[in-house]
Amino acid sequence: MKFLKHRLFWPAAALLALIIVNTISRPTFLRITVQDGRLYGSLIDILRNSAPLMLVALGMTIVIATRGIDLSVGAIMAVSGAVALTIISGSSDPNGLGTVLFAIGVGVLVALVLGVWNGFLVSVLGIQPIIATLVLMLAGRGVALLITGGFITTINSEPYKFIAQGYVFGLPFAFYVSVAAIVLVALIERRTALGVLTESVGINPEASRLAGVRSRGIVWGAYAASGLLAGFAGILYSSNIMAADANAAGLYIELDAILAVVLGGTALMGGKFSIAGTVIGVFTIQTLKSTITFLGVPPAVSPLFLAIVVVIVVLVQSPRVRGWIGGLWASTRPRSSSDTRDGAEVAS
Repeated sequence: MKFLKHRLFWPAAALLALIIVNTISRPTFLRITVQDGRLYGSLIDILRNSAPLMLVALGMTIVIATRGIDLSVGAIMAVSGAVALTIISGSSDPNGLGTVLFAIGVGVLVALVLGVWNGFLVSVLGIQPIIATLVLMLAGRGVALLITGGFITTINSEPYKFIAQGYVFGLPFAFYVSVAAIVLVALIERRTALGVLTESVGINPEASRLAGVRSRGIVWGAYAASGLLAGFAGILYSSNIMAADANAAGLYIELDAILAVVLGGTALMGGKFSIAGTVIGVFTIQTLKSTITFLGVPPAVSPLFLAIVVVIVVLVQSPRVRGWIGGLWASTRPRSSSDTRDGAEVAS
């Protein structure tokens, strides 16, 4: 029963259970068709639609590992998309590759600056993370509205549309973007000393500082990375709808990102974190949303189903609950002859 104690067991079990339920309720869930060299199906839709949340959740994982929180990622997404689409809409050549790349670069750069600002407030000024990021969460969408002039900016640019809706080797390009982000974050955090330093800062910031770890720089960099990834997520979101909607872009995505991180086994108190767990958590949330949509649940009621699944997964991740499950398993397991003989020897 050691596998029950593994950090990834219950998140993976929850995702597998959702896949089984979907397959039973709609046998076409696992069906993948090929049309014009492109793959289509429910699983492909989940891979494509989960890309923005994947980017945001990866950044949120790093921030939470430092014992922080970032509530501004949705607003940063709105700002990033607003900047990029405003540049493209004002250009004389919206279909030019140079124009699109420049717009993306500026939008992501602005997002990085906002992430650096969050890191400055938390690491240098010592403001509580929830308060520091709440400021930008409230003000960011106002900034995005100022950029777009209070309107929804729409564009018609094929290169920009390709980012979220294009296909490469049969799979959505957005999926490759999320895979690249996963690999990059995993390499940086797990193949260098940065991951260990990040965990040490999250476990005990003061002890890390006394040990010579530059905890201020680690925390600052975590928020900068979160802002950068949120900026790319904003590009993906705006490319999917080909519009910059300051009010709807990334709405409540910070909550989904936090849920994905928690479902993946990362503790909100900081310290140990799991990139693989976050990936599983994102796919779990996206699959659950797909299930809710298929069942025809009204949008106003859908958060209830999400909350129920989250509560169940969080409960089974609790050490105490897992201890109870292990105890029940041990009590129902038949005792072997060796166990009986050992018990007799102890009694004698």
